[in-house]
Amino acid sequence: MSGLLVIGNVVTDVVARHRGPLAPNTDTPARIVLLPGGAAGNTAAWAARSGAREVRVLARVGADSADWHRAALAAAGVTAQLVVAAEQPTGVVIALVDETAERSMVTDVGAAAGLRLADWDPVLLAGVDFLHLSGYLLFPPAGRELARAAIADARAAGVPVSVDPASTGFLGALGVPVFRAAASGVDVLIPNLEEARLLSGEAEPEAAAIALSRWVGTAVVKLGAAGAIAARAGAVIARAPGVPTAAVDSTGAGDAFAGGYLAALLAGADQQRALAAGCAAGAQAVAVVGARPAVG
Repeated sequence: MSGLLVIGNVVTDVVARHRGPLAPNTDTPARIVLLPGGAAGNTAAWAARSGAREVRVLARVGADSADWHRAALAAAGVTAQLVVAAEQPTGVVIALVDETAERSMVTDVGAAAGLRLADWDPVLLAGVDFLHLSGYLLFPPAGRELARAAIADARAAGVPVSVDPASTGFLGALGVPVFRAAASGVDVLIPNLEEARLLSGEAEPEAAAIALSRWVGTAVVKLGAAGAIAARAGAVIARAPGVPTAAVDSTGAGDAFAGGYLAALLAGADQQRALAAGCAAGAQAVAVVGARPAVG
């Protein structure tokens, strides 16, 4: 197994690393960089870095930066299937990263929100052994329609499907019942702990993973520096500790985990080794500025 298709968002990240709290009504010094990002692009890039072959990403970007994003994905080993919107700019995320490496994000989804059923073609599953959906795809109605078609086509082709919920803020606005309906039929759910708590109603990681595993095939809960836990059919089946690292920027760490985890599954790893691979990729991600592996 090797082929991975990721569907979701590719955006431009503005990463601002500041020390101390943001100062209201005046300037806060920061080191600011402009980088390619977006959960789908990030996950695909980390999967390629982690050894997955034939990694592709389907996303919608604006004409303002389509060539730049296509080139950045190619440099990361990812084939970009980018739908270019002439009338909308590429989405932009401002990531405010504090001195503890934790980030808060201000998001303009831009063209990413326009991905729709017309952009989907079952032929995109040719050569694909795993389909991964970024949760951002499921928040707008048009994206949910595409997701339903892609999940149905993948299941008909015997291709397993995973979903990363991606954002508690958007999840809360959408509503848990709507999200759970949109993710119905997936094989693997990969939330972080806060997303798992919101989706399951359980506070403890193990309880949340167990509850979520009763409605998806496998629930993998990302615990940041504490590692990850996997449950299936109401029972914990694997755990992995976090990988110590000197964190500078947590942007994209969850996407990196998903990429490393999926690459390991594609290589035939069991859940224990796949969790460990995800944790290793996540540790690499927080040690660099930006959401993708360094290229070159």
